[in-house]
Amino acid sequence: MTPPERRLPGELAFVLFLLLFGATALWQATSISGLGSWSSPGAVPMLAALVMLVSAARVALATLRRPPAEVPSGSSLSREFAHALLPRVVVAFTLLIVLYMFALEPLGFVVSSLLFLVAGMWVLGSRRIVYNVVVSAASLAAIYVIFQTAFSVVLPAGVLRGLL
Repeated sequence: MTPPERRLPGELAFVLFLLLFGATALWQATSISGLGSWSSPGAVPMLAALVMLVSAARVALATLRRPPAEVPSGSSLSREFAHALLPRVVVAFTLLIVLYMFALEPLGFVVSSLLFLVAGMWVLGSRRIVYNVVVSAASLAAIYVIFQTAFSVVLPAGVLRGLL
C-alpha cells in the first residue's frame, strides 16, 4: 500500500484563500439584487459563487485530510512555497517584461522588442545566440509589417526615429 500523497508547500493556505474568495463572491452576488427570485439579476452570479464555494470547501476538506508537506532540512515551508510558486525562470521573465515596458518608449518598438525576444529566448533556455537573433528579427519584421500595413498602428520609433 502506498503512503498518502502529501500536501504541496502552501497548498493549504491557497485552498483557504479560495474558500474565502468563494464566500466573498457569494456575499457580493447577494448584493446585486438580494434573494428576491430565481429570475433576478443576481441569480446566476449567486449560483456561480455558490458552486465555487462548495467546490472550494470540498477541496479544502480533501487537502486537510492529507499529511502536511515535508520540508527538507535547512529550508523552511515559506522558502519551499516560494520556490514552488515562483521558479527562477518565472521571476526572470517577469523582470524582462518590466524592463521591456520601460524600454519601449525611449528605445522604440523595434529595438526594445528585439532585445526582449532575444533575452526571453535566453531565459527560457535557448543558448544559441545567432539563432535567437535571427528568429527574433524575422518574427519582429513580420509583426512590424503587419501592424504598420494591415492595422495602421503607429509604433514607438525611439532611437530609430527617421529610419523607419
